[in-house]
Order: sequence, then structure tokens, then C-alpha cells
Amino acid sequence: MMKIISEWIIPILVLLIPFYGIIKNVKVYEVFVDGAKEGISVVIKIFPALVAMLVAIGVLRASGALDLLGEFLMPFTNKIGMPQELVPLALIRPLSGSGALGIATEIIKTHGADSLIGKMASAMYGSTETTFYVLAVYYGAVGIKKMRHSVISGIFADIIAILSCVFYSRLFF
Repeated sequence: MMKIISEWIIPILVLLIPFYGIIKNVKVYEVFVDGAKEGISVVIKIFPALVAMLVAIGVLRASGALDLLGEFLMPFTNKIGMPQELVPLALIRPLSGSGALGIATEIIKTHGADSLIGKMASAMYGSTETTFYVLAVYYGAVGIKKMRHSVISGIFADIIAILSCVFYSRLFF
């Protein structure tokens, strides 16, 4: 039953929403086109921030600065029981979801999905957020320049999630 529902839910919603708009006397096509125009203007607003972030990630990885930072953090990560292989994932995740996915995939291919490092990488990827990406997209879309405490709160939440992943992965696995 769930398989049938999961296969038909999207097509039903795609048909149901315009039908509901027609019943409510909404010009569905015109509203759709206006929304698409607004979406394109949002993309144009946030595009420079996204390009800058992707370039910064590429420079960090290619220059070896990410590896150097990982070695610098090694005394701390060893104390908390975090494997060295997870440091690049922890550093990239707040910046880029796709970059972090690439690192997590590489870790899982190298160490295996059922290894402690593989489980920690999976938990870390699922528990942390792309903080800077989210702030760039959402704040850039509405033109907010002063992020105030958002960056600090987001990074603090990421640090707590990383520490929790290490602690609970060691506890349960």
C-alpha cells in the first residue's frame, strides 16, 4: 500500500494544486509565471555569493590549507576521539553540502559503510548543516547584509552536532 501511495503522491499533488487554484478563481498559469520570474530574480541576487563560496572551497582543497588545518586541529580531535579522516568533512560541511557529500562518500568507500569512521561520517553529514550556504542563500535572497548572531549560532550548532556524533558513535558503535 505504501509503495502505491509513494508512487502516486507527487502526480496527484501536481494535478490537485492547479485544480484547487481553478476552483478558487486563481489564474494559475499567470501566478506560476510570476513565481518563476521571482525565482529567477532570487537566483540572480544570490549567484555571486554562491560562486564566491564555491571558489573558496576549491582554493582550500587545492592549496592544501584544508589538510594543514586538519593537522593543526589533530591534538584536539585526538582528545575527543575523532578520527583524523573526519576533519575535512567537519570543516567543509558548514560551507558546502555537495563538497561534504564528496568527502563523506570518499570516507565510506575507503573505510566501509559499517566501519566506525563510516558511521561517524554518515552521522556527521546528517546532523550538521551547510550554515554558510544557508545564510548566503536566504539572507542574500532578501538582501540582509548584517547576519549578527546567525553565523555564531549556526557554527555553534555545527560544533555541538560534530561532538555529539563522535560521542554517540563511540558509545553505540
